[in-house]
Amino acid sequence: MRFKGGVLAALAATAMTFGTSAVQAKELFLYNWANYFPPDLIEKFESETGIDVTLDVYDSNETMLAKLQAGAAGYDIVFPSGYMVDVMREEDLAMKIDTAELPNFKNVQSPHDSPSYDPSREYSAPYMWGTTGLAYDTAKAPELDETWEEYFKPRDELKGKIAALNDQVEMYNAAARYLGIDVCTEDPAQAQKILDLLMAQKPHLALYSSTGTIDRMVAGEVVMHHMWNGAAHRAKEQRESITYIYPKEGLAFWSDNMVVPKDAPNPENAKTFINWMMDPQNAAVATNYTGYMNAIAGSGEYLDESLKSDPAVNMPKEYADRLRPSKECSTAARELRDKVWTTLKK
Repeated sequence: MRFKGGVLAALAATAMTFGTSAVQAKELFLYNWANYFPPDLIEKFESETGIDVTLDVYDSNETMLAKLQAGAAGYDIVFPSGYMVDVMREEDLAMKIDTAELPNFKNVQSPHDSPSYDPSREYSAPYMWGTTGLAYDTAKAPELDETWEEYFKPRDELKGKIAALNDQVEMYNAAARYLGIDVCTEDPAQAQKILDLLMAQKPHLALYSSTGTIDRMVAGEVVMHHMWNGAAHRAKEQRESITYIYPKEGLAFWSDNMVVPKDAPNPENAKTFINWMMDPQNAAVATNYTGYMNAIAGSGEYLDESLKSDPAVNMPKEYADRLRPSKECSTAARELRDKVWTTLKK
């Protein structure tokens, strides 16, 4: 496995000079979230298939999308969240790969076999799924209520000790849910209320960052973090006093997927990888590493016991009605969200 940076132009030039078939025999280029794929699983894939894998990373769906929109043509697989699969399809950035026809698709469990953003699984395959809530250190903070208010209107002792995700959708949606506003609102007045809440919170934050969340909590650099549940689990493994909150106003229930970009240089290798990842043992290795659940039947017997005992991963049934599945918003709603985020980050 190799990590790359700034080599897309070279990859595109190679594809144009030698043609797709010359590259496709041995190469696969992944573009994934940071710290979201086990290195030993890549090594296993390379050993079993003879295909060399190069991994590049991003910190948000929007970063990945912007790169593809700018013409990046060197990636074979990207890992967008559900709503971003919709965007990629709308903008003709995703290749039709007919995932449901791959041999291991039979292992995909419902409802992941037919999600709203790709009901026939023509353009995507499931990777990991989870939630986005709040993690805090019980050794450094009083017991907190299960509400977004602890985050957006923090207690005095927590001010300056809270970290936010540098993620437009997660931050905007969390604020909207706390305020009781539709995350896909097209009303400028409602978007302004979301902006006002985020602006009022901003002085109390230590930083916005979607990378290093685990290390930050483990080191005690912050007491509370807006956090994905798998990251919270991995932090708890190193610092037992960390706990995960399911806010009563609702929290994101998301799924990340494997998608082949329209101009991928090695699409057949990509399909080989996707089918390989729908094998229960391989999916379980990814879950054990990331701390997030997969959608593959039969993987449970290969999971670490720590995942089964952590409420951040194995969610208590009483929280099921708090989950809010991701949905793709209209262009007008997305434009409002973009304006809020741009203003917030100035």
